Amino acid sequence: MSGAEGAESVKRRIEAVWRIDGARIIAVLARATRDFGLAEDLAQEAVADALSQWPESGIPHNPAGWLTAVAKRKAIDSWRRAERLDEHYRALANGLELEDGVTWEPVDDDVLRLVFTACHPVLSREAQVALTLRVVGGLTTEEIARLFLIPVATVQQRIVRAKKTLTAARVPFEVPEPNDWGPRLGGVLGVIYLMFTEGYAATSGESWIRPDLAGEALRIGRVLAGLVPREPEVHGLVSLMEFQASRFAARTLADGKPVLLADQDRGRWDRAQIGRGREALIRSDGLGKGRGSYALQAAIAQCHVMAPSIAETDWAHIVLLYEALVRIAPSPVVELNRAVAVSMATGPDTALGIVDRLASGGALRGSHLLPSVRGELLARLGRTEEARSEFATAAALAKNDRTRAALQERAASI
Repeated sequence: MSGAEGAESVKRRIEAVWRIDGARIIAVLARATRDFGLAEDLAQEAVADALSQWPESGIPHNPAGWLTAVAKRKAIDSWRRAERLDEHYRALANGLELEDGVTWEPVDDDVLRLVFTACHPVLSREAQVALTLRVVGGLTTEEIARLFLIPVATVQQRIVRAKKTLTAARVPFEVPEPNDWGPRLGGVLGVIYLMFTEGYAATSGESWIRPDLAGEALRIGRVLAGLVPREPEVHGLVSLMEFQASRFAARTLADGKPVLLADQDRGRWDRAQIGRGREALIRSDGLGKGRGSYALQAAIAQCHVMAPSIAETDWAHIVLLYEALVRIAPSPVVELNRAVAVSMATGPDTALGIVDRLASGGALRGSHLLPSVRGELLARLGRTEEARSEFATAAALAKNDRTRAALQERAASI
């Protein structure tokens, strides 16, 4: 253990440990206890112990191992009280230590097991997504609520009901046999995508991007692609994540300030990762089943990463890809992105019509995305006062500190 540290410093360290290892800790506990809800409860109790003990005792050299060991000890104590000393107790107690020598060796695919458990078909799609983002992605209920523009209480209710349902249905903690993957694969891909999206553009907080969260989503996607090599959309999603992650180094300045696509130093893009993205898209296309939504998004991302500049980007082809995406996976966000591509291909007039139709229908109400795009289109049309107003509205709606500051700066620059 290190020397005693201040409570605030300890809290920040625990938050960092949880962001990096939280999903793996819960996965290890779920594998040991065979109870998804219990695993998260035990982990949270261990975190509470750390918050109270570490300021006095100091932070262990192996914080994740300490949390796991304490949570396992709590499980043992619970079984002892219930007079359920069985093979679970003996397995957990074997070699258990609370000092720095504690074992911390999660199986490589434990997190993938966690995702498949959370995406069991006994849960609704909404519950699957909320539970996975909370437990695997480490997002707070507030962040999930903002991501889907729903009340925090709704998210909390979904998560509580989901854990109770998994327990009542005695859902095993395992990756199912391949012939049983059908009902779960779509949900698994969906939550991996949402995890990556939150890492790529954080909905709240002080950081514009969360590379740790995006990296974990990409890792899970790569593992999944190895398990189901004949599923084109798995490769499509991996391709999309590889392309988007390749630009991380250029998306912020040293102080964390966002750098938009048009201003990024393309020399800092990771060409090796772009190559992996192209290979994954080729594998997806080679399976001959037609491009799904993730593969189409990957194809759009490929157009961006292969272009020498914004001006030399094949915007007309991107518009075609978005039109195909709108047909198979319609959503207000996809339509808004199509409007941006249309504005680059043919000018802002037509694009503004698309955005205004979205606005009149109430789409993306409460999100900063629509007014920020509308503001940019109005600025390009020379309607500066309206543009400034739209950017001010977008800034007021933005929950991420960096996004808000960038929108305020854009409003001031018009």
